[in-house]
Amino acid sequence: MIEEPDNLLRALEAALFAAEEPMSAAELSTVIGIDTLGDALPRLAALYAGRGIELVERGGRWHFQTAADMAHILRRTREEPRKLSRAGIETLAIIAYHEPVSRAEIEAIRGVQISKGTLDVLLEAGWIRPAGRREAPGRPLLYATTPSFLTHFGLSSRRDLPGIADLKAAGLLDPVDLAFEQLQMETGGAPEEEE
Repeated sequence: MIEEPDNLLRALEAALFAAEEPMSAAELSTVIGIDTLGDALPRLAALYAGRGIELVERGGRWHFQTAADMAHILRRTREEPRKLSRAGIETLAIIAYHEPVSRAEIEAIRGVQISKGTLDVLLEAGWIRPAGRREAPGRPLLYATTPSFLTHFGLSSRRDLPGIADLKAAGLLDPVDLAFEQLQMETGGAPEEEE
């Protein structure tokens, strides 16, 4: 049982700090195990007055809150997670598996043109970066993944990316791709191009 004034204030402080929501004086009395709090709550509030956190009463319930003049320190800009489009996911996968890779190579692998916005989203997310220019006509910009990409996807290096066998086992490969691969195996190699 808590009877000494200092222990009572400490017990109130601990109970309020650990509380998930504001508590009434009666609830605090029950938690602490005493019959009445007397003037303990206003005394504790006075001890916190002018500090970074304050003990306040609202609607008969007590809780700690950040001092109003310090709230600006705790404001954070909340970033909404952006969902990647299918084109974004495909582009990121191509860059991860084939880096460094140019925009033209990405388009050749995907079979469609890539919009500038797709690369911009990946650059903004910090998952890809410019990785220099290829020594070829036009000197195209090359793209590669970043350490943030590895961190976000829980990889220690690009070698940890799943291989074809892993993707097949997980059922993540397109059945058309699997049928095409099976056809290649049966015919003994890549299909011949028509003339």
